[in-house]
Amino acid sequence: MKIGISIGDINGIGPEIIIKSLGDDRVTKNFTPVIYGSSKIMSYYKNTIPDSRINFYHIQDADKIHTDKINVVNCWNDNVNIEVGKMNETGGKYAFIALDRAVKDLIDGKIDALVTAPINKNAMSLANFPYKGHTEYIAKMAAGQPLMMMVDDALKVALVTTHIPVSEISKKITKELVSEKLQILNETLKVDFGIERPRIAVLGLNPHAGENGVMGMEEEEIIKPAIIDSKYRGIVAMGPYPADGFFGSQDFLKFDAILAMYHDQGLIPFKTLSFEKGVNYTAGLKVIRTSPDHGTAFDIAGENKANATSFREAIYLALDISRRRKDYFEMHENPLIKKPKSIFEGEEDDEILE
Repeated sequence: MKIGISIGDINGIGPEIIIKSLGDDRVTKNFTPVIYGSSKIMSYYKNTIPDSRINFYHIQDADKIHTDKINVVNCWNDNVNIEVGKMNETGGKYAFIALDRAVKDLIDGKIDALVTAPINKNAMSLANFPYKGHTEYIAKMAAGQPLMMMVDDALKVALVTTHIPVSEISKKITKELVSEKLQILNETLKVDFGIERPRIAVLGLNPHAGENGVMGMEEEEIIKPAIIDSKYRGIVAMGPYPADGFFGSQDFLKFDAILAMYHDQGLIPFKTLSFEKGVNYTAGLKVIRTSPDHGTAFDIAGENKANATSFREAIYLALDISRRRKDYFEMHENPLIKKPKSIFEGEEDDEILE
């Protein structure tokens, strides 16, 4: 299996956590890593990690991948000035180039999944990256409806809205949008996580889930009707629950996933409980993309201090989802499309009759 890895911001901790994650000699026995970026950049950061024994196999495109090597697709030939720990246009520019190349190969099927190292939204904006983040860009390129999820062994949180100002959240949330996200979440839990009949908790938007309309009507007019409609479609969805009490009382342990209404409502409790081991997963697309649950960490870049646990978990999740999807679609393949092999295949008619 070929797992693509985009280098992220070259001034941040992306190259370091990639090297640390792939440093075990056993890695290439489980999958083939394909790093999108620059062999020069990767070699520079390798020298900042004294005990690193990693070796790279340099290629120009994904058609020349070597299955038992750690491949680096050189996405540019420029001599880039690395400014470790600095947020600047250069970091955004080359992160964009690497990401664009990796996503195109992902869509073309040259790699089975993509793990993206962290980017800085400000640096990407300076480089004229026209999207809020990875999720929006990959969804646009893959022509799908994305669902941002944060994933850990015991906790899965999905978002109705993602990177928008708090002042716009209530305007964006509609019954149709909540219903759509519930449908995508239910499907991804079955297909990508192997949960046959998922239980989904839905959070309210307002404090105390609106207190029956006292603190807002979104729960009564939008969220509850969406939950009811979803139940008619066979989705086991419950709520809306007040977000504070839901996490504080450990009620989240009773569910397979939680649907939060906005970014901080879901990510603050998730990162409090699972920071440095959680994974960001873009569900709802035909392609598979994961990433660590943290940013570029410019303050510790180049100092050999970065924790690679979340990035390593992102690789494992990409592998697991790739395998589960394959198994799921093989098991649910339409028998009318693919003719099953007869137990009598190759025998003569009289032998069959007999």
